[in-house]
Parts: sequence; C-alpha cells; structure tokens
Amino acid sequence: MSANAPITQDVLTLPRKLPEGGKINLVGLTREQMRAVLIENGTPEKQAKMRVGQIWQWIYQWGKRDFAEMTNLAKAYRAQLAERFEIAIPEVVSKQVSNDGTRKYLVRIAGGHEVEVVYIPEEGRGTLCISSQVGCTLTCSFCHTGTQKLVRNLTAAEIVGQVMMARDDLEEWPVPGEPKDETRLLSNIVLMGMGEPLYNFDNVRDAMKIAMDPEGISLSRRRITLSTSGVVPEIARTAEEIGCLLAVSFHATTDEVRNKLVPINKRWNIEALLNALRDYPRLTNSERITFEYVMLKDVNDSDEDAHRLVELIKGIPAKVNLIPFNEWPGAPYKRSSNNRIHAFANIIYQAGYASPIRTPRGEDILAACGQLKSATERARKNRKQIEAEAGLSS
Repeated sequence: MSANAPITQDVLTLPRKLPEGGKINLVGLTREQMRAVLIENGTPEKQAKMRVGQIWQWIYQWGKRDFAEMTNLAKAYRAQLAERFEIAIPEVVSKQVSNDGTRKYLVRIAGGHEVEVVYIPEEGRGTLCISSQVGCTLTCSFCHTGTQKLVRNLTAAEIVGQVMMARDDLEEWPVPGEPKDETRLLSNIVLMGMGEPLYNFDNVRDAMKIAMDPEGISLSRRRITLSTSGVVPEIARTAEEIGCLLAVSFHATTDEVRNKLVPINKRWNIEALLNALRDYPRLTNSERITFEYVMLKDVNDSDEDAHRLVELIKGIPAKVNLIPFNEWPGAPYKRSSNNRIHAFANIIYQAGYASPIRTPRGEDILAACGQLKSATERARKNRKQIEAEAGLSS
C-alpha cells in the first residue's frame, strides 16, 4: 500500500442525523471555517477576521455559550448571531466518580449516540481521556471498547466539546477581569478513549488545533498525546499536521501474537509500524514515543518478550508504559501477576528505557484503560443475559 493511499475503514460510518434547517454550531470550526460561515451569514468581510477573534475568545477562553454575554460585540450583531448560530457541546447523560477521584462521563452526541470520557486527577496534573469514535473499528481482543462495533466518527465539535464539557464540570473557565490562575485542573489530553483517532484524522486534527490555539483553551502540543494502534500511513501526517506526542498500542513482540491482540497488525505489521515510528521524533522534534503494552498472563509477558521488545525499539527515543490488564466481564485474558510485571519492567529499565507500570484508575466504575463502552451497550447486553437466564430469549 502506498504511503498516500486513503485509509479505508472496515465498517461503514453512518452519517449524522441532524435536524433540517437547524442553527450552525460554531464549536469545532477552524478559524477559517468560522470566518467563512460568518461572512455567508451577513458579517461584513472586512470585519470577519476581527469578529472571529472576538467570538473565538468568548467560546474557548471564557467558556461562554450565550451570544448575549459577548459584551464587546454590538447588541444588534449579538442578536443576529443568536438567530443563525449556536454554541453546542455534547450533553452529559451521567457522571460517576470513582473512589480514587477519577470521573467518568457518559455523553450524548447528535443522533442519540453515546461515548465515554474519563478525567483522571493526579499530583500536579489532570488528564482527560477523550473519544474519537462511537465504538471502534479495531476489535482488539483484550479491549472491552473493541467489542462494540463502530457506529460513526465524531465531528471536530464533538471531540473538542468533550474538553469543554469537562472544563464546565471542573468549573475551570476563567472569569474575564479576574487574575489568571495558572494551575490547570485539566492540563493534559489523551486521545485514548473510544475509537482509533487516525481513522478520523481530519476531525481529530481540527479539534486538537482548537485545543492548542493560544487564544482559547491554550494547551501546548506537548500536553496532548494521541494513541494509535498503528495506522501507518497517517503517522507522518500526525507529525506534520498535529505535532502532538504519540503513543502506540503495541502489546506484542511478534506478528503472530500481535495479529491476534491488535488485528490491524495484519495490514501494517510490526516492521512497517516501527519504520514509520523511527521518523516520528525527527518530524515533530518532539519527545519520546510511548509504547503502550498491556500485560496479559502467559500471552505476552515472558522475559523473552521483554528482551525482544528492547531489540525492536532500539534507536527510537521511547518509554514503555506497562498496563496491568483491566479485566471486564467475559474477558478472554487474565492480568499478569505483579511479580511478572515487575520482572518485565526491570528488563526494559536495565536496557535504558523508562518502564512505568500504570496504576489502574477508576476500575470500580469501569473507567480504566480498555474498559470504556457506552452504558446503553452494557445494559442491552445485560438484559439479553437476564432474558436468557430466565428462559425468555429464543
């Protein structure tokens, strides 16, 4: 497959069903797109760039959703905006808070679909794990999210809207005129929720550009990590067009095992993936690539695997994140023992790579890595199980 070949998905992405003749949502538009829709809807061309700057600041710096509050715009212009446009973000259906402070949100998007978003508070930082698709194309066998079929890609508005929703919940929008508070409750974004971000490249790129824009949410590119299972042709584009940090769901040291755990490996194998990654730090002038490695008992956790992993990543500035497997109902794997995980980590550490073992967070609310799945899907499955047990299903 040539490097420029389009990425084809294995599953049809259903179109969004939006009400006909509804207002235009300004969230998720790039500055150029916002300028164009403002002009189309009556803003004089000479004023458009300035208006974009003003509206952008109200939406993304101050978190305002009501045009009436945009006090540096003329009253008549505010009324004109309110008639044609809206500032809409995903709706929170439910919020669960774990014993460890992790927050898991179920949010509803256009068409009634739902995705999960997780906020993880840590010492000195707060990380928001956001979703890029409803469901997932990839069917990775250890991942609960992967057991839910892909429904559709999220729009740029729905992706950056998750960040805005979390800032609402954390009450983190600054107040105009008050001293700036430099401590950020939401300081980092990881694209590690539901979906494969690189199968939804354009929307993910536009949303992250908005999150990085200095006149709004203003997160540096080094505070955004995109996690991919290895969509090789899009890795160079990620460097050029987004420039964020990269994490790779690696999880195995042979093609035979990775084909089972991460089926995308059948399309782009370990060698092809590593070749693409070798170029990435140079392209973005960025820090290390993170290799995500879920620890599965008797599958990928031997000393031999650890030594092979060290050989494979040789020459790539890297760290290896070891993830104790988060078990979920019906999971076909077991978590490696603590002793095994520590022995594996030690081999990688001795070879000169950081090998932190991730502390599972939010397990009591199924918010941990690989456990995300919309509650409606879970409930549906549970009802079927209940019916079967009661002898009601055919």
